[in-house]
Parts: sequence; structure tokens; C-alpha cells
Amino acid sequence: MVLDSANSKQEGNITMSLKEQLDSDLITAQKAKDKVRLSVIRMVKTTIKNREIEKKDELTDNELLQAINSQAKLRKESIEEFSKAGRDDLIKKEEEELKILREYLPEELTEDELKTLIENAIAESGAAGPKDMGKVMKLLMVETTGRADGKVVSGMVKAALSSL
Repeated sequence: MVLDSANSKQEGNITMSLKEQLDSDLITAQKAKDKVRLSVIRMVKTTIKNREIEKKDELTDNELLQAINSQAKLRKESIEEFSKAGRDDLIKKEEEELKILREYLPEELTEDELKTLIENAIAESGAAGPKDMGKVMKLLMVETTGRADGKVVSGMVKAALSSL
């Protein structure tokens, strides 16, 4: 499954929203008795539902990506912790789940693409130094959500602003 930049799956002339894709994949996983995929999709749907309850409204595409990205981030952190503890059995499970989550996220940005976005955001915001980090990050979060690790983006912005 490949998602385009509008967070939808193209099938002929039919465009499916990310939520519809999750529903469809849930049914497919149930029929295939794919327990791992089923578990991951249910967890994502629960996360989305909880966020919609908090918001008291449907999530935007960007917010849907944030929800899925937060689950992917949890898996990455778990993999790191399990590596430190030497729990290869648990690492394998988390990696499988992370692989499934990544199917719903757009392709990650390369370092060069990220640098270009940062340069553009600095120019657009008129940032003059580290004190303007918030302005730059606000512009970047729209572009990088689900496509780059926030810590990496923050570190690169901090370095770029420090050199001004």
C-alpha cells in the first residue's frame, strides 16, 4: 500500500481517505486472520477515536498522521529500550508493528529535503537567531508531521538558527 501526499490510497479512480483505508484494512486483516496487523489497526483506530473524543470533532488529515506517528514513535522508543535490555523477542514484535504503521505514513524526508524545508521556514519566518525557534518550528510542523522525527527537526533548526 502506497499513500500519496494527500494521505489517500489510489485505486483506479477511487480515492480513499486514511480512515476509510484503516477500516478496509481492518476487515482484510480479520479475513486473513493476520493477528499483528489486526492488533495494530485496532490500536490506531482507538487512538484516533480517543483524540476525536478529546477534540469533540473529527481529526484533520494532519491530526490523523500525528496519531499514527505517535504510535510509530512509541514503537521506536520500545525498540531502543528492548535493545538495551537484550529482549530480541520483543524487538521483533515492535519492529513488525512499526513496519505496519509506516505503511500509513508518508515517505520520510531525506536530510537534504529537511535542510531545504528548514532554510525556507527560516527565511519565511524572518528568524534572526535561536530566540525565533518557535516561529520556525510552527511553520515546519505542518510540513514534517509524520515525515520526520520532531527531535531531529528541532536539533537541525537549533543548529541552523545558532549559525545566524
